[in-house]
Amino acid sequence: MFSKTLIEYTEKTLNEEKISLRTKTMVKKVTDMHIEAEVTKPDGTKEMQILPYGCLIWATGNAVRPVVRDLMSRLPAQKNSRRGLAVNEYLVVDGTDGIWALGDCSATKYAPTAQVASQQGAFLARLFNNMAKTQALEQEISHLQEVITTEAKTPADRDAIEKEIAKKTKAIRKVKQLSPFEYTHQGSLAYIGMERAVADISWWNGNLASGGTWTYLFWRSAYLSMCFSTRNRILVALDWLKVKIFGRDVSRYYPSSVRFAIRTTNLFTLGNNRSSTCRGYHSLLCTLSISLFRCMW
Repeated sequence: MFSKTLIEYTEKTLNEEKISLRTKTMVKKVTDMHIEAEVTKPDGTKEMQILPYGCLIWATGNAVRPVVRDLMSRLPAQKNSRRGLAVNEYLVVDGTDGIWALGDCSATKYAPTAQVASQQGAFLARLFNNMAKTQALEQEISHLQEVITTEAKTPADRDAIEKEIAKKTKAIRKVKQLSPFEYTHQGSLAYIGMERAVADISWWNGNLASGGTWTYLFWRSAYLSMCFSTRNRILVALDWLKVKIFGRDVSRYYPSSVRFAIRTTNLFTLGNNRSSTCRGYHSLLCTLSISLFRCMW
């Protein structure tokens, strides 16, 4: 969650880009021509609005996947869970033994973000490693117990084996001392356009909030640090440099079988004057030319 200052800064930046922000608005229905939204007014009343659009980019949350929904329907302990699989403090799915869940498919007290999922993954890796070590130590103890009854012939041999068993038993107790999962918020970063970003970073006992171009450079450096290999870091940095020098290349932003959806009602009703109609014809000719060229190529 960002601070109020950063929220106001982001709103100001988006307004400068002529981006209209609609808060307290819930999408109810989407058609091929418009969006039906329910707007909550300051007095608490609600009103339905029709918002026409030309291109819709859907960036909302993810619904529960069928495989997760099917598992939830088979577990009585999950009957009250709606957002995902309910888990305990060790990320074990409620109502099961030996099934773990993390990320978007789980329902915890934390927000379903990548930062939470990353820490959950690291926690489960430690948990599984400890389980493997525990199993190996238990097998060794079982083997030593067989040895002490079959091969230990002298008291000295039995004492040595018993000491080894006690040592491994102590190691098991130490391995099993794994605390439940606790999320540690490391901060939030967001790119807001115009080569600007906002950051709300946890710093000592408080938060460090900043926004602007320098924060944008920090955001990019953090992005590079999260790449898995040096090769990926170099490729991403070179791609950013290429975009900075030559601009973003969108000439290949088409599927293998090119499909153009031309909405003539929007194309030729840009205005009531003649110049708008000419712009509509020009857009249509450009679209058809590109389509023909790609088919020939």
